[in-house]
Amino acid sequence: MLFGSGRSLLIATAPVVAYAMAEEKGLATLPTSMVVVGTALATVPASMLMRRLGRRMGFVIGALVGAAGGALCAYGLIEASLWLFSAGAFLFGAFAGFSQLYRFAATDVAAFDYRARAISLVLAGGVLAAFIGPELAKVGKDLIASTEFLGGYILLIAVCLVTAFVTLLLDIPRQTKAEREGPRRTLARIMAQPVFIAATVSGAISQCTMSLLMTATPIAMQHVHHSFNDTALVIEWHIFAMFAPGFIAGWLVNRFGEVAMIHAGNLLQLVCVGVALSGDGVAHFWTANVLLGLGWCFTFTAATTLTTLAYTPAERDHTQGATNLIIYVLVAIVSLSSGALVHYFGWQWVNFSAAPLLVIATLVMLWYAGQPQPAVSEA
Repeated sequence: MLFGSGRSLLIATAPVVAYAMAEEKGLATLPTSMVVVGTALATVPASMLMRRLGRRMGFVIGALVGAAGGALCAYGLIEASLWLFSAGAFLFGAFAGFSQLYRFAATDVAAFDYRARAISLVLAGGVLAAFIGPELAKVGKDLIASTEFLGGYILLIAVCLVTAFVTLLLDIPRQTKAEREGPRRTLARIMAQPVFIAATVSGAISQCTMSLLMTATPIAMQHVHHSFNDTALVIEWHIFAMFAPGFIAGWLVNRFGEVAMIHAGNLLQLVCVGVALSGDGVAHFWTANVLLGLGWCFTFTAATTLTTLAYTPAERDHTQGATNLIIYVLVAIVSLSSGALVHYFGWQWVNFSAAPLLVIATLVMLWYAGQPQPAVSEA
């Protein structure tokens, strides 16, 4: 919830701040994209650090890096420097690289048949974040009269520090020596499994689609002269839709299976594209972003659950790191493209770009469903 609040604060403000700073308006999504780049580059180091120090210290270190990122963003605002601001966003992205392991940390202590629910409940922590972050952004917008939005980034620092304190209280048992030193396949063999391919492609495309459209939304709304409060409202409800289904998504995955839920998520995101192409009113942006969030929640919960079937306890850390690395490298590329697409070609072409990705994800899941499924044991 705390990490998500900081992220939604940044998502709601960074494109608007950068658009005002940037001489080249195509760079308006650079800070948001640097969050994703930071996430991609931190995923493997975060996993390896937690293998040595444990989940608790890893999460504390990640939150402190996030606080440093908030401070650098604030300094970039004072200096009106897009590059300093983007560097701060990069550090916050490194914090996100650690935070992407929250959902896997929940599976460390969950019974085998409770994993999907554990993952979805962790994601459900974002429900309050959907409103806290944008509301903090609105409070912080004029909190310090000399620099617009500076107050929001001071609040971001506070959120990260509170996160560090909360994670300091965690008690997650370390892996036993037998678990750490058990048989380990090469990463290439793990990644060659159909279950790994299907889970990673589904997770990556869902995250790419979400990032592509969400990153461009504040700029697209500004282009058609919607107010910042309207933009904050759309982002609030988008993030709410991402995480509110978390209370039932795990049950749905257990009830209908990972494949069916991934197909449902892809379909919702395709409908989102159709709505976004049908008009540019606040209602169109709101409806499209709600559908985008719902689709992401179903797909990402199911894809994460599917990923846990691809590795043994001894293979956990490097497999989780590899999965997150692949996902966020691709998301970084898409996010960097988003600003240029919306600035030079318009909101419609951003949506046209998302549709083929979702078709690919659907085809991969159809392929996976046709593969022989190995027996899954609780061990």
